[in-house]
Amino acid sequence: MEWNFEIAFVLIILLVMLAVLVADLMRPGLVMFSACVLFVCAGILSPEELLAGFSNKGMITVALLFLVSEGIRRSDALGHMISRILPVKAGKKPTVRKGYSKLMPTVAGISAFLNNTPIVVIFIPIVKEWAAKAGLNVKKFLIPVSYAAILGGMCTLIGTSTNLVVHGMMLEEGFSGFSMFELGKVGGVIAVAGILYIILFGNRLLPSDKTPEEAAAEGTGKNLHKIEAVIGPRFKGVNVPFKDFDFNKRYGASLMEIRRNGEPQTDTDSLILKEGDTLIIEADDSFFTNWGDSSEFMMISNGHPHRLPAPKWKKWVSVGLLAIMIAGATFGQMPRIKALAPGVDLDMFFWVCVVTVIMAVLNIFPAKRYTKLISWDILVTIASALAISKAMTNSGLADMLAGRLTSNISGEVSPMIVLASLYIVTNIITELITNNAAAAFAFPIAMSAATQLGVDPMPFFVAITMAASASFSTPIGYQTNMIAQGIGNYKFRDFTRFGLPLNILAFVISMILIPIFWKF
Repeated sequence: MEWNFEIAFVLIILLVMLAVLVADLMRPGLVMFSACVLFVCAGILSPEELLAGFSNKGMITVALLFLVSEGIRRSDALGHMISRILPVKAGKKPTVRKGYSKLMPTVAGISAFLNNTPIVVIFIPIVKEWAAKAGLNVKKFLIPVSYAAILGGMCTLIGTSTNLVVHGMMLEEGFSGFSMFELGKVGGVIAVAGILYIILFGNRLLPSDKTPEEAAAEGTGKNLHKIEAVIGPRFKGVNVPFKDFDFNKRYGASLMEIRRNGEPQTDTDSLILKEGDTLIIEADDSFFTNWGDSSEFMMISNGHPHRLPAPKWKKWVSVGLLAIMIAGATFGQMPRIKALAPGVDLDMFFWVCVVTVIMAVLNIFPAKRYTKLISWDILVTIASALAISKAMTNSGLADMLAGRLTSNISGEVSPMIVLASLYIVTNIITELITNNAAAAFAFPIAMSAATQLGVDPMPFFVAITMAASASFSTPIGYQTNMIAQGIGNYKFRDFTRFGLPLNILAFVISMILIPIFWKF
């Protein structure tokens, strides 16, 4: 396809958008929505196509899963479970490797069915307290917790929003989408291999911090504690100059230090506060009471888990509802089950709707505050990404890029080379911006490449789904990595050193297994 105005316009806007996302100048959702508005102004997208993403099944499923995950979190079922898994017995000091062998499969298993972020937020304070009691270095555990959550999310349809984004785009294009455990054919193997990698090499490759005895010395004065808080999207000081923001007046606590990318920030006069920054605070116990359940902070920790009081029945009911949702989505598409409810599509969307309503009625999550429990920026990002995908198709940019990908001087290239190229490009993008955006950019190119090669697009769809989730080499590609970096005070290079081999491992496994399970 030849160059034209629409192709050039879309390409230029996308490159500017990527630069703004990498520079972290604005929230991803707003950046991508702004690009969509420009495409509407240029006549490349219709208003209906822009709004279509906001009614996409995958996006709404993601929104409801935030509420289900919040219900599980507030029931304290996960905190109760992990406390039993990681006991510290008198006279039996555990090793780092034994900690990995218990912790990593647990985190990955839970993350296959719940949103990654609340899992990491719940587990990190518990793991920090356990490591201090066991006399182990906490820096050996926080990155692995984030990685295990990512690995678990690659195993099921609902494990991460990325899987649901690709699933939703497939449905829009007339494909059947993914079944509940279909991605596990590859994602499950990657998860097992990744956990083994963490167990074998985590202690050797991850950095060491101050001694556990020093880390345990949290008191800074009478009734005062050293508290670490990771700035969330609703924090009132986001994108505000630090010198103009009165932290003490708003939060009733003293701000001792600000960390970004694992580095203490010394030039506070010119510092602009950003989501993901870690604040070291001196405060009393009332800080937890006032802000421990607030979305202004992604996480608050003083080395001890902040357990929400919940009656015992909520633990069992929330876990039972989660099991019903998983079983319903898994078996609901079987012909015999569908015959029992003619006219009703018993898919993942149906079951997550039912479970969300039941949780709200039973007050497992606070129904009056449900809007504050959803990450709206992620939803706007997903909806905008779907519109951007449509703009790439409408303008011809997807066809042109696919044409470059599927041919060379000597003619057509093999589908395997295209599969590998799509994976690598998607993986690089997801390490620099957001996983959902990376999947949405790659999807129209994958579909067009399959059409030009005359092959089934399913292997390409699976490849971009795996690649968009496999964010291990940088802390900026995945929110859980940012949380681990802020609380663990890791350097950027710590993620690259430990995560890059995991990226390569995921790539190799994907290239071997995808063509076996999904033929071209």
